[in-house]
Amino acid sequence: MADIRTPVLDSKLPQVGTTIFSVMSALAQQHGAVNLGQGFPDFGCDMRLVESVTEAMQAGHNQYPPMPGVPALRQAISAKMAALYGRHYDPEQEITVTAGATQGIITAVLALVRPGDEVIVLEPCYDSYEPSITLAGGKAVFVPLGETGVAGSFRPDIARIAAAITPRTRALLLNTPHNPSATVWSEADMRALAELLAPTDIVVISDEVYEHMVYDGRRHESVARHPALAARSFIVSSFGKTYHVTGWKVGYVAAPAPLMTEFRKVHQFNVFTVNTPMQHGLARYMADPTPALALPAFYQRKRDFFREGLATTRFRLLPSEGSYFQCVDYSAISDLGEVDFCRWLTEEIGVAAIPLSVFYRDGHEQQVVRFCFAKKDETLRDALGRLQRL
Repeated sequence: MADIRTPVLDSKLPQVGTTIFSVMSALAQQHGAVNLGQGFPDFGCDMRLVESVTEAMQAGHNQYPPMPGVPALRQAISAKMAALYGRHYDPEQEITVTAGATQGIITAVLALVRPGDEVIVLEPCYDSYEPSITLAGGKAVFVPLGETGVAGSFRPDIARIAAAITPRTRALLLNTPHNPSATVWSEADMRALAELLAPTDIVVISDEVYEHMVYDGRRHESVARHPALAARSFIVSSFGKTYHVTGWKVGYVAAPAPLMTEFRKVHQFNVFTVNTPMQHGLARYMADPTPALALPAFYQRKRDFFREGLATTRFRLLPSEGSYFQCVDYSAISDLGEVDFCRWLTEEIGVAAIPLSVFYRDGHEQQVVRFCFAKKDETLRDALGRLQRL
């Protein structure tokens, strides 16, 4: 009888294990903690959106849609981007519907990056960036965000980015509003980046999934607003973030036609296309722009409520300009490292957070953790009651 054995694989991602988000969510459930760790709402979406998807299913929209996405949805995305950012993207050639933003990001990376290429990544950063680059055979070159000598700053330093550019630099990954720091890039930041990249062939992958979550009168500086950047950029966004349906995993990517042609070559072989009735439902729902336009005020109220409660604790609040995250410095409370502090906070205080160190390749420690305030008011009130006992 032949031996029965499972071959041992030489892992392409040997450093990757269970994410801290899964670990902290499981720990929160185990200890009955309020989960402000993982970034998703604990409230439902607009029932009109659910009804739109249901009607699409009942109308028979249950087979494969076109590979780049349902035409009506691509047209709605194009109209939205033109209205908000003043740039027209051709829905036929320049917009593709994706299975969430993460798939959009890795597809852009795979379309661009070849073995030996370098991709500049601004850290702290979302955890899918580096694995996507590694799988493409590229090398992530990490550039820290933050002004030199300014504690708690995560503003982009254009001089540092410039110093990281080499003849091998193929792309730059940009994220604004920023996860995890809640920093929003300014118009001046974008102009400076455009000037820096002008003489190069570097492509920008702009992760703009929190585009509708900007506060205090700020404007989201999509790269679409800046012609010199738009001409060299993939823009990635997420219906899950905008409409409180993260589990639907539907997003989109916009880019100039020559870039999108290469993107679609990869897209058609890693997912081919995306959930049909969801696309039809979203297209119909987008006819009314109010839900997206109301999002800044909706989340700013939650942010302000949460910050007012935290102000009575020993946490030091960092700015929260956009996204649905709030970072805090806990150095006045504990000397523990960030991961250990988050475990202690979950197990002993009953509130789960995410250590900022996990967003750095080298686990950089700053005694800062991230809370998510995309929660019901009663959830935030419960969490604040526990945190105020510290």
